[in-house]
Amino acid sequence: MAIKNSLTVKEQTLILEKLQTRFESNMHRHPEFHWLEVQKKLESNPDKLWPLILMEATEGEPDVVGTDSITSQYVFFDCSKESPRGRRSICFDRQAQLERKKYPPRNNAEEMAAELGIEMLDESQ
Repeated sequence: MAIKNSLTVKEQTLILEKLQTRFESNMHRHPEFHWLEVQKKLESNPDKLWPLILMEATEGEPDVVGTDSITSQYVFFDCSKESPRGRRSICFDRQAQLERKKYPPRNNAEEMAAELGIEMLDESQ
């Protein structure tokens, strides 16, 4: 997966519509936020849409779950109920991927996160 440098107007419109539908359908995740504020911030920073587009492409369901206490940026998590189809058969890191000889995974989570331009959560988050 390669991250492109720019979005077409159609791509931007489609992802924003999908995110808005999910946002409005799941207000319990973010009752203190308003979609128009999220949309405005995303439209002013379209590069932030790429990880969300790529999460959608793997059948994920990114949605707003909070804000970063330091940067005040909106935080999106993949809120799908199970592992998205495009992110199955993976292990945590390259070493685990190489060590698994029988039924080797197609990819690893660390490299996928780097490709998506996102950070993985750990127990402390």
